[in-house]
Amino acid sequence: MTFFERFETDILSGAKTITLRDEAESSFEAGQIVAVSTFEDDRWFCDIEILSVTPLKFYELNDEHAQQENMSLAELHQVISEIYPKVEQLFLIQFYVTKKQ
Repeated sequence: MTFFERFETDILSGAKTITLRDEAESSFEAGQIVAVSTFEDDRWFCDIEILSVTPLKFYELNDEHAQQENMSLAELHQVISEIYPKVEQLFLIQFYVTKKQ
């Protein structure tokens, strides 16, 4: 799984505990250990354990989701709209870091 470099610190500190993905990245399963790297240069920085994968509509995003992403709800809406323009069906993947670089 990849994340933009700007999220690395939040993930490693435990401030970011979910990720929102489209259907193409919805096949993860609870209990699965996943290597995480940066999107920009494919540099591994941790492993995570998937806790759950839950379908979620864009309009269902709320302050709790924003807090789990370590941003405001307005920022979350903007980021998701930039990454997944016109995608309404998302998948909330809850995780925790099991191994750091």
